[in-house]
Amino acid sequence: MKRILVTNDDGIHAPGLQILFNKVQKLGRPVIIAPDRDNSAASHSLTMNRPLRVRELDKDVYSIDGTPTDCVTIGIGKILAEKPDLLISGINPGANLGDDVSYSGTVSAAIEATMLGIPSIAVSLAADSEPYHYETAGAFIATLAQIILKKGLPKDTLLNVNIPNTTIQDIEGVVFTRRGRRLYEDAIKETFDPWGRKHYWIGGGTPSWDSGEDTDSAAISVNKISITPMHLDPTNYEALKFLRQDWQDLLGSK
Repeated sequence: MKRILVTNDDGIHAPGLQILFNKVQKLGRPVIIAPDRDNSAASHSLTMNRPLRVRELDKDVYSIDGTPTDCVTIGIGKILAEKPDLLISGINPGANLGDDVSYSGTVSAAIEATMLGIPSIAVSLAADSEPYHYETAGAFIATLAQIILKKGLPKDTLLNVNIPNTTIQDIEGVVFTRRGRRLYEDAIKETFDPWGRKHYWIGGGTPSWDSGEDTDSAAISVNKISITPMHLDPTNYEALKFLRQDWQDLLGSK
């Protein structure tokens, strides 16, 4: 029986997590190991300044008082008797497009599992507000997971999947995309407390998008599911070649 580790960054009680868990039941034995609370934008952080507690809430359901990356690390290293055949992180209620993936706990959980040699998917619902069509995302991910369990993924590669927040009937197709750019203007709000002390709130803002037709954001804008393969090696090989040729003598070489 295939073993599937299910996690997220929104916490153990998030509705998208439970729907995902239910949808992949027919593919094998899913096990939830998720943070005990919301860890959105936790990125790829590990908790190293305190001990972590694991709670078994039900059969094959565990919570950890840590980050999504903690959940993957402890789950695979200590909770599960064997490495899972697949990790799925989500369903995140909100897109993880472009530069968002740098902050995303959803994506970082999949990165951590990929580092440990496990095929992994990060799945997000590209929603700005309710209602959230988790059923649409769950149904598609169950199909995608079945393909990955059969065919595998390229080495050191995970899939970042963004699904339009609509019904299955309104999805216009599936495309393989590159990661675009998504930058925010006015994302830092200046506020004052009742005593007049200044504070800053990070979040919101107006996003600006990469206009390339083959980007993740372009796919979502026309109601298509975006699947972006992400590689663990972020090296810019063109820049590496340039620096070796043009800078090496300037910095000295042996």
